[in-house]
Amino acid sequence: MDRTDTQAGLGPRRLAWNAVNETLKRRVPFDDVMEELARDERLSARDEALARAIAIVTFRRLGTIGWALRERLSKGTRDERLLHLLAIGAAQILFLDVPDHAAVDTAVQLAQGDHRLRHAGGLINAVLRRVAREREAILATGDPWLDTPGWLEQRWIAQYGEDVAAKIAEAHRSTASVDLTVKADGSAWAERVGGLLLPTGSVRLTERTAIRDLPGYAEGGWWVQDAAAALPARLLAPQPGERIADLCAAPGGKTAQLAAAGADVLAVDRSAKRLKRLDENLARLGLSARTRAIDAEKLDEPPFDAILLDAPCSATGTIRRHPDVAWTKGDEDVAKLAALQARLLDKAADLLKVGGRLVYCTCSLEAEEGESQAEAFLARHSDFARQPIDASEIGGLAECLTPEGDMRTLPFHLILPDSDRSGLDGFFAARFVKQPSP
Repeated sequence: MDRTDTQAGLGPRRLAWNAVNETLKRRVPFDDVMEELARDERLSARDEALARAIAIVTFRRLGTIGWALRERLSKGTRDERLLHLLAIGAAQILFLDVPDHAAVDTAVQLAQGDHRLRHAGGLINAVLRRVAREREAILATGDPWLDTPGWLEQRWIAQYGEDVAAKIAEAHRSTASVDLTVKADGSAWAERVGGLLLPTGSVRLTERTAIRDLPGYAEGGWWVQDAAAALPARLLAPQPGERIADLCAAPGGKTAQLAAAGADVLAVDRSAKRLKRLDENLARLGLSARTRAIDAEKLDEPPFDAILLDAPCSATGTIRRHPDVAWTKGDEDVAKLAALQARLLDKAADLLKVGGRLVYCTCSLEAEEGESQAEAFLARHSDFARQPIDASEIGGLAECLTPEGDMRTLPFHLILPDSDRSGLDGFFAARFVKQPSP
């Protein structure tokens, strides 16, 4: 690859660098930052995919990368932009199929194009070339906690114990698979898309490919949804004609499940923009649901037969899929979101008919957003009883049930013969039934 080639590769590296920098500086979701910045770069789909891959692996292995750089920066640096530029360069060298010289040269050129970092070209060249020379030694470290920030390490050890917590940390070093929820006939769709039918009913793709190019996309035969995320709607057991509210509904995978079952669904979300995307997804799938852009706490509707509350949460259960979460969230976010979840649960209780079903779920690994939240809800609402979940309802995954009968999936659950295709998002779900007044 000559200098012309590396210059041609500057666009995706610049986008990855800026996206990593802005995500960590602003502590906002990477996907939102990427969407915002990609509009300005105007890259090809291939180059944007490269930028995304570089940024994602940087977040996924940020601890390892940071350690490797600190060991090789003799004087250290407090310049965050320089550190992030070094990080995306090291990520390519250590974890992506990118020629070393391309990763080094593009990082140097990006620095030379930034008036604040023009002086750093020599440093970047020296550090990244050393990373390349010492790749094997860097990758030989076996500490499962190296890529997990301290706030999560302490939490998970306290909640799950050292052995389980270490398995969670190790699972987060691997890439999440892509799962599909199908309208019907999962085995046939698995064959058509070249996937694997999971015991839970989802179809797991075995090859990386453009989603829009897969059979069934245009005809609306399926939608992308992690296998664990597909379970709460199934636990609600929607029936044709039932009035069901999907609170905090976007991006809409669970809404689609409820609508596909024939329920009369009201999808509620605060964001009109996200609801617009939900409507577009439903249109592709040939499904329909009413939508309301409103804060669920302010919703005023006649009582529902069933309610699904997939509450806003810290999303620590999705770190395999969204590794930026580990570095942009903190203890304060968990506490703030747990308070919101409690308010939303109380609102859902008011909106439910006597005899109605409520499924509460979060894609969090934190007890405050799961087990503790469920217990607190039952303590506040004597007119609700837990309806325990049976392993047969979740594909026989008995290891994903708590002693109380709630569902708790962990990133290392669902072990498959192909270890690269194993795992689930971390999810919690509890099911309640509203009792008649005494």
